[in-house]
Amino acid sequence: MSTTTTTATATDDAPLTLRLAYDNQIHNEYKYSAYLPVYDNKTHFPPLKPFEFDDRGLVANKKKPNLLSQTNPDLKVTKLTPSIGTEIRGLQLSQLSDLQKDELALLIAERGVVIFRDQDFKDIGVQKQKELGRYFGPLHIHPVGAHVKDNLELHNIYLGPDNEYRNRRKSNKLTTTGFHSDVSYEHQPPGITILTLLSVPPTGGDTVWQSQTAAYSRLSPPIRALLEGLRAEHSGFPQAQNAEKDGLFVRRDPVKSQHPIVRVHPSTGQKALFVNPGFTKRIVGLKDEESEALLKLLFKHITFGQDFQVRVKWEEGTVALWDNRVTSHTAISDWDVRGDGEGENGEVRHGFRITTLGEKPRGVGGLESVWE
Repeated sequence: MSTTTTTATATDDAPLTLRLAYDNQIHNEYKYSAYLPVYDNKTHFPPLKPFEFDDRGLVANKKKPNLLSQTNPDLKVTKLTPSIGTEIRGLQLSQLSDLQKDELALLIAERGVVIFRDQDFKDIGVQKQKELGRYFGPLHIHPVGAHVKDNLELHNIYLGPDNEYRNRRKSNKLTTTGFHSDVSYEHQPPGITILTLLSVPPTGGDTVWQSQTAAYSRLSPPIRALLEGLRAEHSGFPQAQNAEKDGLFVRRDPVKSQHPIVRVHPSTGQKALFVNPGFTKRIVGLKDEESEALLKLLFKHITFGQDFQVRVKWEEGTVALWDNRVTSHTAISDWDVRGDGEGENGEVRHGFRITTLGEKPRGVGGLESVWE
């Protein structure tokens, strides 16, 4: 069941209509009720403009002496798998210096995803949360997704008994998993994403990240050489069309971009696949059957490459930061959303995502993204 309510919020110009994507009655005593999902049904944004991107990893000390200080007795750094994922305990994101943030940007690029445990991040307030995000790049506003009231930059992650929208379109699928790189259709798609969960199911709701650098390196030399000269189309049109069908407001007109299939990361020089099942629709310049066959191969490679994936269990106080340029990811929607019907209430997975925009993608030999 999905319950929505309408409320009006005064602005300088006119009342702003918000649609509440949750049931007020079951969240009366919820500590993070101010972060519950709403839809702004009025604000429409113009197309994103090109901008010069400053990758903080480029100026970082490669040895990371400030972030991974050997003088911090509480610091514990663990590689979660050989190819992707690092876990950090004993260091607060909210207290990092600029030098530490620069080194963190480089670590995220190198390891794909960095998991911080035992954080106070969800309690430091919206402005400080956005401030951390802005350090890594301009904040993205999702064109159709739910958000936190008065803060469109905080994309809402919510799935509970009062709103199952995030799983509705997967109801006829054998699995709810869906690997993607955040809004990769943008002309300058995201760099770093920060995700924290405010309400975590007692079990389930893990997130899986996959290394696109490892996925690229596993391919045979002839296939790598072929892909390095190609672009693929990433489209936001299906997402916008599905939202409109479901009665949701599209706050920015959808776009398409043709991005290099093999992308070079600016701060590491590593090559990574830059296609994903969520938003990549076709390979430019190939005939339909060729494009479909090659994308099918790559999507299967991405989805089933468990030897270059990491599956992370969320705990109280966990914050995940990842680099969309070198990873794809999927939530695992396996918790008990609806309850057992015998007095057990359904479980909620709730959090927010802050996504930063990055550079115009550049591939091998200077191959750049193009769009109309």
